[in-house]
Amino acid sequence: MLNTLENLIKLARERKSSPVEGSYTNKLLTDKLLSKAKVLEEVDELIEAVEENSNKIHEAADVLYHLLMYLEANDIKIEEVMKELEKRKKWVTTIIISLQKFYVERYLVIKF
Repeated sequence: MLNTLENLIKLARERKSSPVEGSYTNKLLTDKLLSKAKVLEEVDELIEAVEENSNKIHEAADVLYHLLMYLEANDIKIEEVMKELEKRKKWVTTIIISLQKFYVERYLVIKF
């Protein structure tokens, strides 16, 4: 499943280093305004699809593809995004553990 995302990222990077004439992917990678416009358009279409409960998977796939191309066009590496998400996971876990300790200690104090 994640192989598909990895393959899209590889494709984007290959197209950046070895452009293919007429490629839609190349257009997105070289025209940042187009890439931005497509991300915004596809997100709107996904929201509409979710609200209407139709074509959600198709629109979600479009959002992922266009977002990945936008990130690559702007030299934002998905690996760095994943690292940031991993940091946030640790931060949230730390907060949850701290809150659990606080409430357990508070409960023990109130109970006795």
